[in-house]
Amino acid sequence: MGYFSIKELEFQDLAEGVKIQVIPGERMTMVVFSLKNGAPIPEHSHPHEQMGMVMEGKVKMIIDGKEQIVQPGSAWHIPSNVVHSGECLEDDTVVIEVFSPPREDLVKK
Repeated sequence: MGYFSIKELEFQDLAEGVKIQVIPGERMTMVVFSLKNGAPIPEHSHPHEQMGMVMEGKVKMIIDGKEQIVQPGSAWHIPSNVVHSGECLEDDTVVIEVFSPPREDLVKK
């Protein structure tokens, strides 16, 4: 339990044009993504259920073959093991996603 200041969380480079800040929990993980225009989200799937929303900017998401442009005020849900991908469409895009169970692969030890 605790409080977090996003401005004070350490950035991790995840891929070219993608930085993340991670808030770990016992049963979930929250991740703040900072994206640059053109940054790809390669096609993948994972056992984690995932929900997300765009805070700033614009992202093209493809979930289970269905494409959608998501902007501030848009949110999504990706069930476990569903294939998804995308691409950032604007510089300085900020996305918040929550994963359950926790994404231990993203938590720095």
